[in-house]
Amino acid sequence: MRQSVRIWSAGIAAAAVVAGSVGAAVAVASPTPVRHKPAAAAPAFTAKASTKSVRAWEQFRVRGVAKNLAPGSRVTLQQKLSGRSWTTLPASMNTNSRSMYNMRVVLGMKGLNKLRLVDDSRRAVSPVMDVWVR
Repeated sequence: MRQSVRIWSAGIAAAAVVAGSVGAAVAVASPTPVRHKPAAAAPAFTAKASTKSVRAWEQFRVRGVAKNLAPGSRVTLQQKLSGRSWTTLPASMNTNSRSMYNMRVVLGMKGLNKLRLVDDSRRAVSPVMDVWVR
């Protein structure tokens, strides 16, 4: 009987040592580092009008690049006259494979016209361009 008690107590002691070492290993192990994805850059436009002054109903161009937007994104022209809010004009186009655009524009409202481009989701807005229509 003594021999079976010794074997049984040796088995319990071995189980305790194994369980203790596993617990110690779990306690000592450091957590895996968490990798954060870099924040996506905000979409933006560059925009430049081909001229600063045009006659009424004379064509000019607005060129630029849609940064951090997918190629083929739709860009729309907006106009602001003095004292009014931004009005969306019926002038829009998709960017090319390099996210560039080259839009033909014709304005008829005389005076200072402020123009900008926006994408369809209105997340990106170009710098304001001033064009005088005479």
